[in-house]
Amino acid sequence: MSMGQTPEDWGEKPPVALIAGPTASGKSDVAVRLALALKKHGRDAVVINADSAQVYADLRVLSARPSEDEMRGVPHELFGEWDGAEACSAAEWASRAKEEISKAHFTGAVPILVGGTGLYLRTLLEGIAPIPPIDAAIREAIRALPQDEARAALEREDPDASKRLAPADAARTARALEVVRSTGRTLSNWQQHKKGGIGDRVALHPLIMLPDRKWLYARCDRRFELMLDRGAASEVETLLARDLDPSLPVMRAIGVREIAAWLKGEIDRPQMIASGQQATRNYAKRQYTWFRHQPPPDWPRIETFDFKLERVFDGLFQY
Repeated sequence: MSMGQTPEDWGEKPPVALIAGPTASGKSDVAVRLALALKKHGRDAVVINADSAQVYADLRVLSARPSEDEMRGVPHELFGEWDGAEACSAAEWASRAKEEISKAHFTGAVPILVGGTGLYLRTLLEGIAPIPPIDAAIREAIRALPQDEARAALEREDPDASKRLAPADAARTARALEVVRSTGRTLSNWQQHKKGGIGDRVALHPLIMLPDRKWLYARCDRRFELMLDRGAASEVETLLARDLDPSLPVMRAIGVREIAAWLKGEIDRPQMIASGQQATRNYAKRQYTWFRHQPPPDWPRIETFDFKLERVFDGLFQY
């Protein structure tokens, strides 16, 4: 229990801090800094992972999971908790995150969510649509369709979804199409009735980190090479030896395919490094765009590390 603090002191809505942004933006460091600052003010804190790659035990290096030294004695949860053979869905992660948040609140600690997976955060805060299981025959038939045919079908059966989704987005096209065919209701209709979110039950203290893009992309490049120095190739070699389904998230993580191609002799080392760096920058760019536009406009967004935690998270230091 934090010094002089009990859960009752929080009132009806206990606090949850959230630090989000693209990969390599420095989120993990800020989360630890916040936890240590809270500690100085007599409040314990626990960092809870909200990154879809860092959940996997198999991706310690390639997911840039914080080391013991980087954690600086601050408790970290949901890092490396899933085996790569098991896909961690947003719903499964949100369920575990709720448990960790409840545990933290019970002991009087402040949960600090940190990560770059927008779907995870949205599912936790807003809940999920109660879509029933998709009919297996319908799913199989849709997955067998060429993308142009699936796209044409979606335009007829769910025009709103076809306007939202990029023409080449095969996975989301198939998902929207299978939902409307299996349930008779569009995906957007289901999503208007989400359940299980905690957003209205906690006092959220968010921060979106959006540093200068040139700086961010240079950091992505340096970090990929640093990962290779720290054993990323051995990590991928171990994954390949497990002969896992290539469609699993752990096998599609940034860097895995590029390093695997090098290990198999399909490309040389310079090509592997260049393609891995490019994939990382592309991912960071997508995350940057998402976090700039998707979260509520009143969530603070910072572009520089020259800021005072106590000002950004003023509400947390007043409990």
